[in-house]
Amino acid sequence: MNKSHLNLREYLKHKHNEITWRERIQIIDNIIYALSRIHKEGSIHKNLHSGNILFNLTSQLFYISDFGFRGPADRPLNSIYGNLPYLAPEIIAGKEVTFASDIYSIGILMWEISSGKPPFIYHEDDHFLAINIINGIRPKIESGIPLEYKKLMMQCWDADPRRRPNLGELINKIFEMRKHCRNISNDSNSNKKNKSMIKKFIRKLKVFQPKTNNILEISETSNLDETNYKLFTSKVYAFENFSEPRNGTEEEQEEFHNQPYIFSISNNVDDDILNMMQSSSIFKGSKKKLSKVPQINSNKDFQVDYYRRKTIQQTKNVDIEDEHEIYNDPNLHSEDQDELEIPWIV
Repeated sequence: MNKSHLNLREYLKHKHNEITWRERIQIIDNIIYALSRIHKEGSIHKNLHSGNILFNLTSQLFYISDFGFRGPADRPLNSIYGNLPYLAPEIIAGKEVTFASDIYSIGILMWEISSGKPPFIYHEDDHFLAINIINGIRPKIESGIPLEYKKLMMQCWDADPRRRPNLGELINKIFEMRKHCRNISNDSNSNKKNKSMIKKFIRKLKVFQPKTNNILEISETSNLDETNYKLFTSKVYAFENFSEPRNGTEEEQEEFHNQPYIFSISNNVDDDILNMMQSSSIFKGSKKKLSKVPQINSNKDFQVDYYRRKTIQQTKNVDIEDEHEIYNDPNLHSEDQDELEIPWIV
């Protein structure tokens, strides 16, 4: 990749804890604007994900790449090509691809920009994930997301393409969010006393920063990088006999996100497990030597559950140049912006 560019995943990996909500909304604004130019030409991207949203380090703007690539020429008939966590359920189910299919991907990107994490990062079984997406499972929404942002994101990833907003509606709603941020900044500049009171109010009630600022512990970043490589490689999929896409209930969402993470592990791990167990401190002090490990589906892959990772928090600040002249307002980047967004946070 050109050194003058970063994809959105790389950008969030390095900058997530530095960017403000105003800047997150601005990123979405850039992406929607770029997508609108594609749709105005009567085209559908079909494979939007954070690996092909590029950030130009010179212009400080995001734009969309990989447009027009439909996957390998020899892919099987009735197969689909794309990045599974971002694909609309109707695409996975083999139904018609429409402009609304790109809007679904925008919803997933909105979640990723808010959380700083790739969607469904610990679920590597493609068929299992595809079934759950068809049945309405979406990435877990953490606390700390602006209410209007959350509502728009959920509208974008609705299972019914007809209920998703079109690009015109998206542009208008994002504009209103930007204007709301600007108004808050203007109010704060004219009332320093009110700003001080808000800070005291935050400290008194211990209002937490969004949980979405979490990142994995340093010791586990290598695993995350490996998983990212797998997740952000578009592939050919051939799914059959899926049911009609639907929205999941709150109970189903909670059950899915509370279950252990699932990784697929090859059957060539018996020796590694044996060596690990024999050298583990759990067995120290015992004279009895382990001779073998029971065979588990020796001719097939098996699954091992990994539980949720601990997280740490970091916070910083960064600036992003705006693309649309109508939004050019220095007040959008005031140092106290986080505290001023209390009315938005849910």
